[in-house]
Amino acid sequence: MGGRNRVVVVVAAVVLALAAVAVGVVALTREDPPTSAIATAEVVREQLDDGATVIDVRTPEEYDAGHVVDAVPADLEGGDFDGVVADLPREAAYVVYCASGRRAAVAVDRMIEAGFTDVVNGGGLEDLTALGVPLEEPTDD
Repeated sequence: MGGRNRVVVVVAAVVLALAAVAVGVVALTREDPPTSAIATAEVVREQLDDGATVIDVRTPEEYDAGHVVDAVPADLEGGDFDGVVADLPREAAYVVYCASGRRAAVAVDRMIEAGFTDVVNGGGLEDLTALGVPLEEPTDD
C-alpha cells in the first residue's frame, strides 16, 4: 500500500471514530425513547375482555372530544398523570391509550417503572374503536 493510500485509510478511520464518538454523545444526552410498543389487537382485546381498566393519557380537550366509555382521564403531558396513577392498584390490569400510541408508550413505561405489573399500550383511540370498544361521545358544553 502506497503512502497516499495509507493516509486515506488513516483519515477514513479517524473520521469513522469521530462519528462513532458523536453518535455516542448524542445517545447519552437525549432521553431514551419509550420502549412499550403498541400491543397487538388480540392482546388488547383479551385485556379488555378480562376487565382491564382503560386509561386515557390525552389532554382534557381530547378526552372531552370523545373517549372510551369509563376510561380514566390521566393527562400525561399536563401533569395529571402521576397523581391519577399513584392511587391505582399495581397488580391490576390496564390498557393505556392516547391519539397515536406515543404518549401511551411513555405512560406504560412510567407505570412499569412505578411497579405496575400488567399494563399494555392500546395505541390510539382509532385502534380501540377498530376493536369495537364503545365510545362516549363529546358533550355539548
